[in-house]
Amino acid sequence: MRGERMLGRAALPAASVPKTRRSRLRDVYRDRYLYVFLLPALAYFIVFKYVTLFGETIAFKNYRLLDGIWGSEWVGLKHFRTLFNSEDFWHVLGNTLLLNVYHLAFAFPAPIVLALLLNEVRAEWFKRAVQNLLYLPFFISWVVLGGMIVSLLSPSTGVVNALLGLFGVEPIYFMTSSVWWPVVFIVSTIWQSAGWGTIIYMAAMAAIDPGLYEAAKMDGAGRLRQVWHITLPGIRGTIAVLLVLQMGKMMDVGFEHVYNLQNAAVFSVSDVISTYVYRIGLQNAQYSLATAVGLFQGVIGLILVLIVNKTVKKLGEGGLW
Repeated sequence: MRGERMLGRAALPAASVPKTRRSRLRDVYRDRYLYVFLLPALAYFIVFKYVTLFGETIAFKNYRLLDGIWGSEWVGLKHFRTLFNSEDFWHVLGNTLLLNVYHLAFAFPAPIVLALLLNEVRAEWFKRAVQNLLYLPFFISWVVLGGMIVSLLSPSTGVVNALLGLFGVEPIYFMTSSVWWPVVFIVSTIWQSAGWGTIIYMAAMAAIDPGLYEAAKMDGAGRLRQVWHITLPGIRGTIAVLLVLQMGKMMDVGFEHVYNLQNAAVFSVSDVISTYVYRIGLQNAQYSLATAVGLFQGVIGLILVLIVNKTVKKLGEGGLW
């Protein structure tokens, strides 16, 4: 009987044999330097993401600096009721969702299109030069980019209006128009982030088996059919993961981006949750109400991630987990 058990154990594939505690410790010791590299990122998430969750209790208290978190009066859902009864909150929520829908419709596909175009370029030097130019804005602060955008779109001295004037078009006040401001916001988002996203999709395309393209050529498939039937399915998993992550941001719009392009003339379309939190939290010192807004954002974002991740997995992709 013992020999049969040993024979059965030996017949199992190596991957199916469960690891002992000692073997797992041996693996950790073998990869100890990799874990050392992981420590700074792990410390960042623990300190700034998990430890700070304790502060979410402020949303359920009438927080006063002098009393501290523990000493402040517990008020339950009072601040959430105040929030949901506020017309300003529903207004900024609508602006936030609308800008994120625009982002999902226009900015999210932009790096995919750019990556597909660059993947068809055969001159490596040209491809690298274009890639460098595309992702350079990602490393520039929105304070600088915002100033550049305002200067470029100035109705009196801006390059864009100067070019439009050559065709007889009257100067357009892009930054003070409630119609044009969302367009400027989305275009500037694409300008700043599309190049960096292109790198991710180009890396995914590099993992596609070149033999698939050779087989498609032998079958008479043109470049468009190869892109549709090979390249896009090859990066579908990456698209799905980034879509799940993007859905987690549907309740958030970057504060720096909006704040540096915002002005009083377009406040009706540019006031979003991040600027609303800044205004009521830091400027008006309503810390409990601002925390309630942040908690609401986080909960809705988590729900969206769970729903979209489950949908993606039902469609046959791996998802985030």
